Amino acid sequence: MLSFFCRRVPNSAHVGSYDLEGAQLIVSERNNGSDGSSSVDENQVDEMNKDKNHNSNRNTESIYAALQQRKNVILAQQIHSVSEKHATSEQSPKANQSISRRGKVLTACALQTFCSCSMVLVNKQLASSYNHLLPSDTRLANLNILLVVFQAFVAAVCVELCKAIKWVEYPNFEFRTAKLWAPVNLLFCIMLLSGMASLQHNTVPMVTVFKNIANIFITIGDWYYFNTPVEFLVQLSFAIMLIGACLASTHDVTMSPWGFFWMVVNCLSTAGYVLYMKFATNTVKLSKFGMVFYNNVLCIAMLMPVAFVKDEVRALLATPALFTNYGYVAANVFAGFVGFFLNFSSLHCVAVTGPTTYAILGSLNKVPVSILGYFLFDSVISGQEWFFIAVSMVGGFLYSYAKLKLESQEEKSTRV
Repeated sequence: MLSFFCRRVPNSAHVGSYDLEGAQLIVSERNNGSDGSSSVDENQVDEMNKDKNHNSNRNTESIYAALQQRKNVILAQQIHSVSEKHATSEQSPKANQSISRRGKVLTACALQTFCSCSMVLVNKQLASSYNHLLPSDTRLANLNILLVVFQAFVAAVCVELCKAIKWVEYPNFEFRTAKLWAPVNLLFCIMLLSGMASLQHNTVPMVTVFKNIANIFITIGDWYYFNTPVEFLVQLSFAIMLIGACLASTHDVTMSPWGFFWMVVNCLSTAGYVLYMKFATNTVKLSKFGMVFYNNVLCIAMLMPVAFVKDEVRALLATPALFTNYGYVAANVFAGFVGFFLNFSSLHCVAVTGPTTYAILGSLNKVPVSILGYFLFDSVISGQEWFFIAVSMVGGFLYSYAKLKLESQEEKSTRV
């Protein structure tokens, strides 16, 4: 039995049980008076204890190494998980910011298109329904300037009421702020008056051609003053719209020297108005509603003298069928409400999208206006106008695609 025990000790996995039994046997044999001829002595016991300690230490080291390896694996997994969460948290605000940016752009464009088309249709309704009431002995066929003044007055009253009931806040009127905002209204008045003068000396198709040229001026100014990139597709969309307008006007090309002068003035004033409005919205420390207030107050101050000079005030007072007509007054009040929202939407659109996109919207708004006028007012749309509508839509879609492509490229470069 002792030889079996000594043979199993070095190779046994259960060292503790075997060497305990061997030690008990050795002690019992010595107590019984056995002689020194036994094969198991004290040196063998010491060697067995050493083997036991060595094997125990080796098992402990292997267990510790396995635990350390497992700990390293868990730590690496945790680090990888944290790094993934950190990368996701960095990308998530950028993605949310991109979605928010697109939502603001689409909302601004949709609001501007709706308000602009609504204003044109309301004014067209006023012109078609009430201009015939003007006395035939006057030299006026319309009261366009006076209508703008009245609508600006209603818009100013609306924004002041919103301020009075604490819906919006902006500082009280200050001449210093008015001086900073005055160029916007001055350019707007020049644009309005030169547009009316150009229609008196040119045909509508020629005016449309020059309006598209004004968009090109706006794009160049946007690139020069605000560092807005102009991609090839954007240039192509402008070229398509300009060529379409030129082709649509080939059968109606008439222009006088005065007509050319007023169209040049209109193009320059339109470009200056849009570009300076972008500059003013960035530099003048006002809320959008404060800008609407100053815009309408200064518009009244600048256009009311023009209405007197053009004799529109006298013509209105000489026509009781107009100012005593509740329908005419109600339509003008409603147009003033629309003008209030149009002011806000124009400022918001220029601030969010930029002058170039605002100019493109102005050109594309003619498409829904023409189609709605066809159904609401029985307007006649010629083949040339249908052609221009189709070309304008192609140019607008191409411009939208170019802007979306540029935005996606900027997002990719930002992520990298």
